[in-house]
Amino acid sequence: MRVLGVDPGLTRCGLGVVEGLPGRRLRMADVGVVRTPADAEVAERLVLVERGIEEWLDAHRPEVVAVERVFSQHNVRTVMGTAQASAVAMLCAARRGLPVALHTPSEVKAAVTGSGRAEKAQVGAMVARLLRLDAPPRPADAADALALAICHIWRAPAQSRLQQAWAAARRAPAAPSPKGTTSS
Repeated sequence: MRVLGVDPGLTRCGLGVVEGLPGRRLRMADVGVVRTPADAEVAERLVLVERGIEEWLDAHRPEVVAVERVFSQHNVRTVMGTAQASAVAMLCAARRGLPVALHTPSEVKAAVTGSGRAEKAQVGAMVARLLRLDAPPRPADAADALALAICHIWRAPAQSRLQQAWAAARRAPAAPSPKGTTSS
């Protein structure tokens, strides 16, 4: 499986491509960051993020795009920029018919480090270890993008089985009550 992880942001949008399967060795194909000037208009910055993501999609041809699920932050301006960049990533993937998976920061941290409360340095160190890199990718947005891709590779099979079981349960007819019993 080839996954593009996207750590969305307006100033720095982390991108990382990881190849692998659960239980098998993972390989980093590429990692980087799309940067936009802080003094540019939001619309212009979103176009730059879109171009960067499109270039990565063209260059790496992922099967899935894993995006960090936006969560509430104290700074509304920051969360708005993150949400807008996240939407751009999802739009780019959807345009190409690629599945999009959303993972929360705590889900990614737990998958990579074993703790949903891990610090950024721990995530970077584990990403470097799992991908056999000499050092954690910099900036942290790049390491986070790789962590998203790793999380998706490891969790996608279980999530798929749960979704299939849920869909089957919804399609199954309700079991009739045994004769002679009453429900109250």
